[in-house]
Amino acid sequence: MKIGELARRTGLAASRIRFYEEAGLLVVQRQANGYRDYPEQAVLLLELITGAQRAGFSLEEIRALLPPDMGQWQHEALITMLQQKVADIEALQLRLSESRAQLLALIEDIQARPEGIDCAANSQRVLDRVKRGELAPPTLAAGDVAMLRPDRRRRTGNG
Repeated sequence: MKIGELARRTGLAASRIRFYEEAGLLVVQRQANGYRDYPEQAVLLLELITGAQRAGFSLEEIRALLPPDMGQWQHEALITMLQQKVADIEALQLRLSESRAQLLALIEDIQARPEGIDCAANSQRVLDRVKRGELAPPTLAAGDVAMLRPDRRRRTGNG
């Protein structure tokens, strides 16, 4: 099938399909005229790729998971990688829970501004409390924060 048909059937933009091809996730044959000719299984493969991305897998992880032939899955390797992703998600959930509690405590402390001090003085008061260890700073790592950016949260695989 041609790329337009594959795009229509998967809901992906043709540019996204070409991106997956360039990333080595999708192998395609070329016709004599240079047009791409995608096999029927490309629909399933693209659904697997986009589903794995939504589940938090990187393209590199997906590449390691996908067999060269869709009929030759490496069962143990697949289970191991899926279990590792679940463990990664659980660790992230724990860090998110801790950070949420810390942020709520910070909000509460900021809102408990003593009467008679301005916002700048209140900010300094709160920062001093953080420095003294009376308030814990959020515990998210750089990768966690990147995952939470609005432009990364709701990707659909289009574009």
